[in-house]
Amino acid sequence: MEDPVGPSFFDEEGKGHHGPEGISAFWDKTIANVERFEFTIRDSHAAGDECANVGTITTYLPGGYRVDTDGVFVYRVGEDGLIRSMRAFWETERAMATARQVTE
Repeated sequence: MEDPVGPSFFDEEGKGHHGPEGISAFWDKTIANVERFEFTIRDSHAAGDECANVGTITTYLPGGYRVDTDGVFVYRVGEDGLIRSMRAFWETERAMATARQVTE
């Protein structure tokens, strides 16, 4: 799992998160504190055992904060239909520039 691809504050070395322990640590660091996600997929491109989705993930955080992350999200599945790889191409600075407090 690479989210985002390359070095980031989630993965300083930019080598991705591997195996159950690596993915669990990623979950604890990033996903566990999110109140909810909304996915807006504008387009999908499937080829072989992979699919690239172009869209925006809106993240709702505690305290009424919201961040929109535009990107390309690539998934690869195995013959058993299970996800084998997930790579998210997005820019940290661009996403953080959308951070705002909202009341809904």
